[in-house]
Amino acid sequence: MIVLASQSASRKAMLTAAQVPFETLSPGVDEEAAKEALRADGLDARALADALAELKALKVSRRVPGALVLGCDQTLSIGDGEDRGEMVDKAVDRADAARILKLLSGRVHHLHSAAVIVLNGEPIWRHVERVRMTVRPLSDTFIASYLDADWDNLRWCVGCYRIEGPGAQLFSKVEGSQFAIQGLPLLPLLDFLRVRGVLAA
Repeated sequence: MIVLASQSASRKAMLTAAQVPFETLSPGVDEEAAKEALRADGLDARALADALAELKALKVSRRVPGALVLGCDQTLSIGDGEDRGEMVDKAVDRADAARILKLLSGRVHHLHSAAVIVLNGEPIWRHVERVRMTVRPLSDTFIASYLDADWDNLRWCVGCYRIEGPGAQLFSKVEGSQFAIQGLPLLPLLDFLRVRGVLAA
């Protein structure tokens, strides 16, 4: 049994489908304040995802001694080079979502999906996967209809897309794990859980 420090529906669905025994607890982290503090320390997108995942796991670990606590986070950086490209956050409202989609349109970005396991307040495992994603050119008409169709779901998603839903239409090319795009580097996590004896080897 692990404790997922998240209320993410997609992470719960992935763990359930993979038959990983888990329960969930909300970490109660002010993500925006934490991001601002970590960015002020000069963290790039990859390191920021890792630090936020650890922070969430640490917060929950204090409440459940002896449990393996899984914290997760994602960040997005625009550009085809290093991870210090422009970072994009979750949209604050529908107009901001349209702005973000126009920013991503016709460009490459990297999605960083981090997971950290904490036991008794100490990180014992971590993994960050990077996925290279190419967004096709998006018309204003498409963006408007896309937001009309799925806004209630994608408003919680960094980059304003759910790859397992209509968000698949945004892309011309994706290089990396679909699990990571949905919010969890699942295969490395399963390897770790087998080593720990949580899952059968």
